[in-house]
Amino acid sequence: MRKLNLTQRRWLIILHLLFAAIMFGVAIVFLILSITAANTNDAGVLKACYISMHMLAQTSVRASTIGTVVTGILLSVLTQWGLFKFYWIIVKEGLTVLSILLGPFAMYTLTLKAVTLTTSGGLNALTDPSFTVNKWQLWIGIILQIISLGAMFVISVFKPWGQRKQKKASNLA
Repeated sequence: MRKLNLTQRRWLIILHLLFAAIMFGVAIVFLILSITAANTNDAGVLKACYISMHMLAQTSVRASTIGTVVTGILLSVLTQWGLFKFYWIIVKEGLTVLSILLGPFAMYTLTLKAVTLTTSGGLNALTDPSFTVNKWQLWIGIILQIISLGAMFVISVFKPWGQRKQKKASNLA
């Protein structure tokens, strides 16, 4: 497969970083909205926090996740890095799977449930055991998402763990 020239590679890296920054920024917004929801006594604010999170889960989370995954795969395949040549890339791929499960899937489902419960119950939702479980699942998901995205940024910069040892063709025969 043809490799990218320097200019193409730089543009693809810029796109990848922009999508990743959007993912991280949205996770921080989720954290801020969750803190706001946890500290309000206003039913409208409570509902608005979860509606906002749900809208972000439907739009920005999905688009940035797709963009980051596509540009990440292209960077791996079209450069010297490869998909499985380096341990740090394999770790990032695992963290990406976690981010996909947490972002577009879990956040969408959990925020939809929170919107439903706050719409039907208002502030009474705060005393509903299913709302409490959902709220804590959302908190855990947000924290794991921020940690995994932050770890991916750190891994991308430091590139720890080096290259995997390649088996020689003569050993395979």
